[in-house]
Amino acid sequence: MKWIVLGVAIVMYGAIIIFPDRKSYAALGAAVIMLILRAVSPLQALELVNWNILMIFVGSLVIAELFIYSRVPAVIADSIVLHAPGIGFAITAILVMTGIISAFVENVATVLVMAPIALAFCEKLKLNPRMFMVGLAVMANLQGTATLVGDPPSMIFADFAKYSFNDFFLYNGKLSIFFAVQAGMIAGALFFYFFFAKAGREKASIEKEKVLAIVPSVLLILMIVGLAAFSFLFDGLTLASGFLVMVLGIFGFFWYWLIRKEGTAKARKLVQELDWDTVLFLAGIFVVVGAIDQVGLLKDLTAVLFNLAGGNVLAGFLMILTVSVILSGFVDNVPYIIVMLPVAAELAIQLNLERELYMFALLIGSCMGGNLTPFGASANIVSAGILRKQGVSMNFGQWLKIGVPFTFITTGVSAAFIWLIWR
Repeated sequence: MKWIVLGVAIVMYGAIIIFPDRKSYAALGAAVIMLILRAVSPLQALELVNWNILMIFVGSLVIAELFIYSRVPAVIADSIVLHAPGIGFAITAILVMTGIISAFVENVATVLVMAPIALAFCEKLKLNPRMFMVGLAVMANLQGTATLVGDPPSMIFADFAKYSFNDFFLYNGKLSIFFAVQAGMIAGALFFYFFFAKAGREKASIEKEKVLAIVPSVLLILMIVGLAAFSFLFDGLTLASGFLVMVLGIFGFFWYWLIRKEGTAKARKLVQELDWDTVLFLAGIFVVVGAIDQVGLLKDLTAVLFNLAGGNVLAGFLMILTVSVILSGFVDNVPYIIVMLPVAAELAIQLNLERELYMFALLIGSCMGGNLTPFGASANIVSAGILRKQGVSMNFGQWLKIGVPFTFITTGVSAAFIWLIWR
């Protein structure tokens, strides 16, 4: 049974790599095969699907779409541009703002809201938007790791490690993953400042946007404050968090439909354009990885990695980090994260370490590694697609010009922070 389950998982991964736009079909198909093989029972499959994560993901997607609709991010970006001392500084500030938004809003949504600002900025100043758009994607991916609601891998990590929203900031009296990411963000901002310094030091001029509504910003703040409050009231990530985010999302939807009176067609379009493919993909992956665990493959993988590390803590740390960066540059990091989290935690325990040392290495490696290539993350693909619509070419080598140095600089700084704090 182990070999059969392993074979199904390998075929699934292959299908995800070859057909990334159909990844939900691959995951759900593999989940159905696991049920047919009786590697998991139907009841176990329902229990394996993490409904809490799915509620947080869907609810935060709705809030993110409404936040974009409100034009608040665009107004803030315009203010940054108008007050920046020079073009290079303005570009860097917009990229930093993109990262900050992405810590609380899904990465693709963040790129979609910031892209028009970047394109308008470049058009008025006669700049090629290629590298600016690459910057938006990689900064969004970077900060998506920082908080519980930033990206699906962070949600998955929180559920596995029993982390609350607040634990991403401080855990057992130590600075947690949020600050490791911020260390990487500072290094990334410096990289972009020097990269775009040639853009000029004259002040930029841009026409200011107007705020359409303040309610989506209130919902976003309520989500953040609510998750932080629940972190004090409950231990770890509970269904209360999922219900909170989902209720806020539902309220936002009805506000948009009935109070803003945007109409049934627009309300239906908002729901239809949510990332349902990733929702179905996550549901299937939870079942497949549950089957992999049930047959004992995760224990076998832990034993292999323990032998490779040879009892050397630094070797194990670098192995997890490096493999995560390389793999995530080419394959979807969600199934990889789900498979490897228990492996990284168990490996740390066997080496008498705090499990955070290896789990954090896995998290930043797999999330930041997505910046390496133009297809390493969904935000990258969206950014390249926007450029194509503008008639601007983006080839593999052009992406690597920013992707490679940015990935190694930010991952290296964040990894060093984790090693110093958690070793």
